[in-house]
Amino acid sequence: MGRRKNSQTSTSLNNTQHQATKVCFDDDDEEENINLDDSIVATEKAIAMDDVTMSDPNAPFVDGGDDDKTSADYYFDSYSHFGIHEEMLKDAVRTKTYQNVIFQNKFLFKDKVVLDVGAGTGILSLFCAKAGAAHVYAVECSHIANMAKEIVESNGFSNVITVMKGKIEDIELPVAKVDIIISEWMGYFLLFENMLDSVLYARDKWLVNDGIVLPDKASLYLTAIEDAEYKEDKIEFWNNVYGFDMTCIKKQAMGEPLVDTVDQNQIVTNCQLLKTMDISKMVSGDTSFTVPFKLVAERDDYIHALVAYFDVSFTKCHKLMGFSTGPRSRATHWKQTVLYLEDVLTICQGEALIGSMTVAPNKKNPRDIDITIKYSLNGRRCVASRTQHYKMR
Repeated sequence: MGRRKNSQTSTSLNNTQHQATKVCFDDDDEEENINLDDSIVATEKAIAMDDVTMSDPNAPFVDGGDDDKTSADYYFDSYSHFGIHEEMLKDAVRTKTYQNVIFQNKFLFKDKVVLDVGAGTGILSLFCAKAGAAHVYAVECSHIANMAKEIVESNGFSNVITVMKGKIEDIELPVAKVDIIISEWMGYFLLFENMLDSVLYARDKWLVNDGIVLPDKASLYLTAIEDAEYKEDKIEFWNNVYGFDMTCIKKQAMGEPLVDTVDQNQIVTNCQLLKTMDISKMVSGDTSFTVPFKLVAERDDYIHALVAYFDVSFTKCHKLMGFSTGPRSRATHWKQTVLYLEDVLTICQGEALIGSMTVAPNKKNPRDIDITIKYSLNGRRCVASRTQHYKMR
C-alpha cells in the first residue's frame, strides 16, 4: 500500500451519486481549526510523560522473540508506538465526531456498561466515562494499553474505566453483558486491517439484545479521477530508469493501492455508493463481496484511476451524526484510496465506465485486502475492457 511523497496533504500513507449535504454529519466548527476537549490535551500530555521508557533502546515494545511472528503480529506492534495515536487524536474530524456523539447523547451512556474495542490511548473510554457511563471496559491488544492505564489513572477515572490488555477474542470480561460497544475500527479503504471482525465478535459475545454498536453504519463509495501527472511520476517512471527497463516493478506498483488525499477538482464522474454495512446486524462474511458500479462522466476528460472512500454514521443518536472521508469533505488521516488503471481512458460527458469490484480479506493474512476490478468503456473515442488485481498490504 503506497503513499504519495510530494503531496502537500500527505503525512505518510442503485446508481446513487453521493452528496454530503443530504446527510447532516456533525461538524460544529466548520472550516476553522478545532480545539479538542481538554481531555484530549490531557491524554497527549500523559503519553508524553512516558517518553523516557519509549526512548530507551533497550526497552522493547514487544515481549519475547520474533521467530514465530507474522505480519499480523507486527500489526499490533505498530500500534504500540505513540506516534500513530498522535495522528489519530489530532484528526479532528474523527475525534471530534466521536466526542460529539458521546457528549451530545449522554442519555445513551448514562449508567450503562460500555465496551471499547481497540481502545488505544483510551480516549473514547474517557469520553464515555465523562458522559456518565457506569463502567467502561477498554480492551487494547498493543502495548499502548500500558500507557492507557496510566492515562486513566492520571485523569481520575480508575474507578470507572478498566483497561484490559489482549485480543478481544482472547480476553474474558468480568461481566456477562454490556449495553454499548464503541470502536474506531475503520481502516484505509474502510476494511484494511480487518478490525471489524473483532467488533462483530464482541457484539455477538457480549452485547445485550437491545444493545447499541457505535458507529452502526459504514458505506463504501467509488469515483474516477484524472491523475496524469502523478501516474506518470509513480507508475510510468519504471519504463525507463536511467536507460534501463524496470517494468517488472511497474507491474507491482500498479497493483498496490495508493493512500492519499485527492483534489476534488480531479473527479471526473459521479460518486457511487458501492456497499453499506449495518454493523449491528451484519456477519463476518459480509466483508467479502462483489458489487457492480456505473460511473458516468460529468465532463470530457481522461480517467487514470478509481478512488474509493467511506462514510460512517451514528444513527442511534438523537440527531443523525457521522463523517465522510470523501475528496469533497474535510481531510482525515484515512485520506482516500487510489487504484490506478493500466489504461488511460478517454471519456466524454455522459458516457459510462461500468464494471464490478470484488473485495475480500487476504487468505494468508486477513488484515490485508485483495481487490479485483473489472471495467469496460464503450465510448466514442475510447473502447477498453480489463480486469485488474490489487493488494493492500
